[in-house]
Amino acid sequence: MTAEQDEASASARPRRRAPQQLLFSFLGSLVLDRGLPPISSRVFLHLLEDLGVAEAAGRATLARMTRKGLLVRVREGRTARFSLTPWAEELLREATPRVRSPEPFAHPGGEWTLLSYSMPESRRDLRHQIRARLIWAGFGGLRDGLWIAPGRVDIDAIFAGPEFAGLAELADAFYSVPVEGTDVPRLLRRAWDVEAIRAEHESFIATWTPDQERRGSPLSRLTLLGADWLQLLRTDPGLPAGHLPADWPAPASTALYRERFAALEPDAADQLRTLLAADAGRR
Repeated sequence: MTAEQDEASASARPRRRAPQQLLFSFLGSLVLDRGLPPISSRVFLHLLEDLGVAEAAGRATLARMTRKGLLVRVREGRTARFSLTPWAEELLREATPRVRSPEPFAHPGGEWTLLSYSMPESRRDLRHQIRARLIWAGFGGLRDGLWIAPGRVDIDAIFAGPEFAGLAELADAFYSVPVEGTDVPRLLRRAWDVEAIRAEHESFIATWTPDQERRGSPLSRLTLLGADWLQLLRTDPGLPAGHLPADWPAPASTALYRERFAALEPDAADQLRTLLAADAGRR
């Protein structure tokens, strides 16, 4: 095996995906806004088991997502069934435009969003949630309390929700452009690990190129594809192409995701309908 083949093989090795990431992928790709009835724990556990998740871990994930207000649980005889809560539906709908965008890493216009905020001691429990929202929105940290993101970011959306009431008033945000002479590539490397972002793209491409793609059912493969795509979208905020090397892999990742999703989604949806029909009469 050559050094290049060995490197490609290493990039394509199966990565660990958290069960909740897998379920978010499944729910966003095949359940949201499709008019499906509540899904039994048997179907969820079947999917997760097919993806290498033990039954105990799968049940714990369903329970945790219910406690967090992401799933609602109802009982039919001895069967527990789950559906998305309105809040979870809102979260998934907010993510959908970028997930399905033909240019999810593009931010035309050369503008940036700067955000400065300070979390009061009484609300420190929300620090992790705010940070997760900032990262999903494309922000990287320039220094303590100062964040930057490419393009125009909707700041109100970051602080939306009753649990964040009043926090938006503690944030200052500006849309801006770099002063002439600013070393933007250096700024990018201060706020983001650019080489790690490249590596994430290359790993995605190595994993999902058809001749390297994992074997398994269309449903399990589509779920894995979506989980890996969501991880890539969290990792790459959409750094401006003009400040990146000519061989930057984001366009190739996007084209590959769209091609594989289109190839897998019809059969995955058919498989899910078959599973739900077989499960419908069980109590």
